[in-house]
Amino acid sequence: FTSLMMEVDCNPGSQSREAFEDTGELADVKDMRQEAEAVVNDVLFAVSAMSVSQVLQNAVDVAYINVQTREGNRYCLELTEAGLRVVGYAFDHVDESVTTQYHETVYSLLDSLSPAYREAFGNALLQRLERLKQNGQ
Repeated sequence: FTSLMMEVDCNPGSQSREAFEDTGELADVKDMRQEAEAVVNDVLFAVSAMSVSQVLQNAVDVAYINVQTREGNRYCLELTEAGLRVVGYAFDHVDESVTTQYHETVYSLLDSLSPAYREAFGNALLQRLERLKQNGQ
């Protein structure tokens, strides 16, 4: 650690300093790109379409997810440490005038947007409980 600090002090513009800052400051930050993939895989069964945006710039601290509900409504979602929120009403579209609240989970967000999601999620839960009941007897 000391030798790294000396290198930073001696070469303030070097790549070593940038590497130190990246590892030092971002070590505890979740990679939102990976989180977004997990979100998609978790609820894909209950929506018409859902994928991580390949057009918008995803990064360690923010990722964008396109979702089409079973009702046919399209949304662009932003995923950050603060949670998920709608940022646009078309795939790969961020509308700066949209100010929606953050949701802690994708379940909460989709529950507020899509009655058909709520029904599909509830049905899947009932099926899973029924399988557990059958396996337990």
